[in-house]
Amino acid sequence: METITKSTQKVTDKKSVKITGAEAIVKCLLEENVDLIYGYPGGAIMPVYDELFKYEKELQHVLTRHEQGAIHAAQGFARVTDKVGVAIATSGPGATNLVTGIADAQIDSTPLVCITGQVGSHLLGSDAFQETDIISISTPVTKWNYQITKASEIPEVFAKAFYIAKSGRPGPVLIDVTKDAQFGELDFTYKPCRHVRSYNPVPPMEPAKIAEAAEIINNAKKPFIVWGQGLTLGNAEAEFKDFIEKAGIPSASTLLGLSALPSDHELHVGMVGMHGNYAPNKLTNECDVLIAVGMRFDDRVTGSLATYAKQAKVIHFEIDPAEVDKNVKADVAVLGNVKDTLTAILPLIDKKEYKDWEQEFQDLYDIEYKEVIDGQINVSTDGITMAETMMALNKATDGDAVIVSDVGQHQMIASRFSKFNKGRSKVTSGGLGTMGFALPAAIGAKMGAPDREVVAIIGDGGFQMNIQELGTILQTKAPVKIVVLNNQFLGMVRQWQELFFDGRYASTEMTNPNFVKIAEGYSIKARKVTERAELSEAVNEMIASKESYFLEVMVEMEENVFPMIPTGSSVSDIRLK
Repeated sequence: METITKSTQKVTDKKSVKITGAEAIVKCLLEENVDLIYGYPGGAIMPVYDELFKYEKELQHVLTRHEQGAIHAAQGFARVTDKVGVAIATSGPGATNLVTGIADAQIDSTPLVCITGQVGSHLLGSDAFQETDIISISTPVTKWNYQITKASEIPEVFAKAFYIAKSGRPGPVLIDVTKDAQFGELDFTYKPCRHVRSYNPVPPMEPAKIAEAAEIINNAKKPFIVWGQGLTLGNAEAEFKDFIEKAGIPSASTLLGLSALPSDHELHVGMVGMHGNYAPNKLTNECDVLIAVGMRFDDRVTGSLATYAKQAKVIHFEIDPAEVDKNVKADVAVLGNVKDTLTAILPLIDKKEYKDWEQEFQDLYDIEYKEVIDGQINVSTDGITMAETMMALNKATDGDAVIVSDVGQHQMIASRFSKFNKGRSKVTSGGLGTMGFALPAAIGAKMGAPDREVVAIIGDGGFQMNIQELGTILQTKAPVKIVVLNNQFLGMVRQWQELFFDGRYASTEMTNPNFVKIAEGYSIKARKVTERAELSEAVNEMIASKESYFLEVMVEMEENVFPMIPTGSSVSDIRLK
């Protein structure tokens, strides 16, 4: 994979230089320390691409095979680096092909700046060739968007875009630039944005609320913590670890919160949610204090709101005031950046242990192990399970890999069984649930963390949604490892059809191509495993490879993922079978 040397030359705001709008866009990116972007060229963005050609030593452009691949790659890059991901596309279909990724980034709070070309300003509203009103289309799924029609607007708008994307609760920003603005000239100066009027990204901490929360926590008999991705986004993993170790409180992760705390931490009691662990789901409705840290009470976490944690006092640590009381009423809302609020509350927390309460979690885990887990990893049947594949991967990577999963049964299995030793190690599409996410996101993640092993876990359905991004691996030589768990079904939909639609498998069985030959056609080493005896050795071979590697594992066709909370049910009604 090509190594990019970042230029140290910058244009400061002390001296202006007359340049075109297209060059100004490139210089804005360099001023924001961007050295890697993902995109796909076209007519309306061609002036910018012409300038990128001139700056190819300072700014690497990765040509994906589809605009959706570009934005998912930018997401993967942002998620592992704590930087703003950048995607670029032309007008019309190029811009609309970004929308799924933008919506995904919005709901999962991923910082992105998306740049789209647009027809000339004199053609706006005329239904010109490849004209689409991307501003109106993207408004519901962006944190902010803006259409530039004059070259002189570029520096200020780009500075504002990067500030908004990264500050507070992160999210995607879209800048649409007309072609005449790209050709136009301006006196270029750049001043980073540090403030936007009427935009308050981090609400001020309230000491009284922190003291009130501490008192409730110190008086709790059965406290329970659920943390989310806010810990990772706020770079608060260390503060959280100090907090739970002093408070002695059992803690569970949401799907996106995984890897913020090491999997083997003694107070890590699993994952909540529809396919989370038995104990943390059940005991949510038995705790007396529920402490939510950097999470938004998604419906997949809460199940029926009418029965969710009604017995508990709820403390909500949150940076976004809009999330407080939106789904679950908080008795105390602790607003602010979670890194700061956890630091502030730590001295007020009594050092405690809750051994009897911890034992309740252990007892329920033992039930789950006996009823579910043991049969998934110690298999007596001929067919390979998804779980034993993940266990083989854990052994080969020792929990140090970045796991990028797509959406479906394999996503839940990868989340339940992956071992995580380090932060920013779990990348997946959570809120939007975008199939086709994992392959391009893994490319971005590997480019963002080149020294880490990056493994994409994908189903046979999701793999085919962006299979063309194997071409991006071919061109960039990004050494991504790809595992397709092939059950020849759209597995999660099939499971629901089995359980709730009397086994009518409507349009879920897949007739798949020869994935190994396809991967080899892209010069990617590939292997297919059909027998359990081959599995461990094949996984080890994949991880040992210094280049990209594709591994197809034929798994049980009708394996189901349990535990499971049926839609609309209480978390107390979680099923083990």
